[in-house]
Amino acid sequence: MQTCLLRAFSHLTKENTMRFVIACLVAVQLLFLSPITTFAGDARVAVLDFELNDVTLNPNIPEEIERTASIKSLLQKTLATKSGYTIVEVAPEIQKSANAGHGYLSDHHDVAAQLGRDVGADWVIVGRVHKASFLFVYLKAHVVNAKTGQLVGDLIIEIKGPQKKLTIKGVESLAEQIDVTLQRSRSKEA
Repeated sequence: MQTCLLRAFSHLTKENTMRFVIACLVAVQLLFLSPITTFAGDARVAVLDFELNDVTLNPNIPEEIERTASIKSLLQKTLATKSGYTIVEVAPEIQKSANAGHGYLSDHHDVAAQLGRDVGADWVIVGRVHKASFLFVYLKAHVVNAKTGQLVGDLIIEIKGPQKKLTIKGVESLAEQIDVTLQRSRSKEA
C-alpha cells in the first residue's frame, strides 16, 4: 500500500503538491469546523442582566454596580462576534416581570426557560456577580435550555481586582465556557 501511494504522488510537481495540501486543509476545515460554526449561527441566546450579590462590609458601591451593569453587553458582544451566536434581546421590563426577587431566575430554571421561549431564544444565560471581598469577584452564569428548562451549565469565573481590563478578560473566559457548554449540550441532543 505504501509503495502504491508513493507511486501515485511521485508525479506531482512542487506546485501540485501545494495545491493538494491546501485542498486537504480545506476539506478538513469543512468536515470538522463547519458544524460548529453552523450551530453557533443557528443558536439564539438570550443574556439576562447580571445581578450583583455584594456581601462585603461596604456593599453596592457605584463602581461595582457599574461593572455589573456592563457585563451583559460585553458578554453579548463576545458571544456574537467570537462564537457567532445570534443574540436575542430581553427588555428590562420583561426580565423584571419574570423575576420574583433577588436570585429568583438563577434558582428557577423553569421560569428562566419560559422567559427565553417568550422572546424566541434557544438558550438563556442567567448571570450573577458574587462579590465576597474587595479583592475579587466571581462571575456566575447558569446556562439554561429554553426548550427543556434544564440547567446545562453552572459556570464560575474569578476576577481579581476591579480593573475594567480584568473584567473584559473575565467575560471573554465566561463566553468561552458558555460556548463549550452549548457545543457539548448540542452534541448530546444529536
